[in-house]
Amino acid sequence: MNTIVNLISGPRNISTALMYSFAQRPNFKVFDEPFYGYYLGNASLTTKHPSQDAIIESMEGDLNRVVDTINKAAQTSNVFVKGMAHHFLDEHPQFILPWSNVILIRHPKKLIASFAKVIEHPTLNDIGIKRASELFLYLKNSERTPIVIDSDELMRNPKKYLIQLCQHLNIAFEESMLSWKEGGIIEDGIWAKHWYENVHKTTGFQVQQIKPAQIPLHLGPLLAEAMPYYETFQEYILKND
Repeated sequence: MNTIVNLISGPRNISTALMYSFAQRPNFKVFDEPFYGYYLGNASLTTKHPSQDAIIESMEGDLNRVVDTINKAAQTSNVFVKGMAHHFLDEHPQFILPWSNVILIRHPKKLIASFAKVIEHPTLNDIGIKRASELFLYLKNSERTPIVIDSDELMRNPKKYLIQLCQHLNIAFEESMLSWKEGGIIEDGIWAKHWYENVHKTTGFQVQQIKPAQIPLHLGPLLAEAMPYYETFQEYILKND
């Protein structure tokens, strides 16, 4: 079996840009949130997601079949799976243990500020940081400690950071990972129209302006909830050296 890079992320966290990056490699097949339909069909949700019914209807909702599809693809190509941490509903998803797991984090204040532009009243489960922390501990305790990357570290110098990430994944870096065509990729999920507007305007990693994130007052308690989970990752983050 070839390499399966399993990106475990929160929303609004340049995970789509990373998927586009790996999609430029001829030796990688990418999957955009393949567990989303399963998640929407089985999770206890407090907020309806954009295009929720269409996602459930159009995607495979059986967890084992989704996993089988990914593993089957890895028989003929390397695979990159872009996924959200909270889409893993099983407390201990054993099927990810053989995969090369990467956890992508972002400061919760920036994440919440961006997320609230689409869903006004997100919960701790919606933003994924708690579940990402739980999955990190599960993998670490299973002696499969994942690579932890931070969006701010990546954006300091995307090429250097991707070189480091590829080294940790035991794959060769390719220059093609740094750019893509404007407008998205064929593998985009049907939810792209709600979430991918900004990345569709790009042709590569954009160095972001450093400015303080502002969150609505009603989301202050959510930020306070999220911060302890974010702090648990700090000593494990791959630094952009």
